[in-house]
Amino acid sequence: MGTLILLQAILIGIGGTLIMDAWAWVQKKVFGIPSLDYALVARWLVLIPRGKLVHNPIMATPKVRGENVLGWVLHYLIGVVFAVVHLLILGESWLIEPSITPALFTGLVTLVFPFYVIQPCLGFGVAASKTPKPWRARGLSLLAHSAYGVGLFLSTLVLRFLT
Repeated sequence: MGTLILLQAILIGIGGTLIMDAWAWVQKKVFGIPSLDYALVARWLVLIPRGKLVHNPIMATPKVRGENVLGWVLHYLIGVVFAVVHLLILGESWLIEPSITPALFTGLVTLVFPFYVIQPCLGFGVAASKTPKPWRARGLSLLAHSAYGVGLFLSTLVLRFLT
């Protein structure tokens, strides 16, 4: 991957994550639905080298210093990594002629990570199975990751317009 394409992937990943966060803000302000606390992901990651991979649940684990900032940094870093993978798979041609379907597909594929890695390790079970309302949590995850996919597409359109 060339430097220019990598820079574009970084910008697209940030844009996709911003759209995901905009959707979370709408859910919170309009529907009263709180979004994921990214500090929990940071807490989990920081504690892995200390021998704590799985929590029961993560909210019962004491906070770690700097987890709020680290959580947000990780959130955007993950968004960028997924955008890089998206472009590695689809190639430069998608940047030239983006379409919504592959971007939405990428957003949906990114659900694998929270459903099968993060949620079980945070003590929420596979695909939020141990939460009070698993199907609600799954639906909200689906909406959030779909928003990320839409964000990848819209960010690419904006980038094309600006360049």
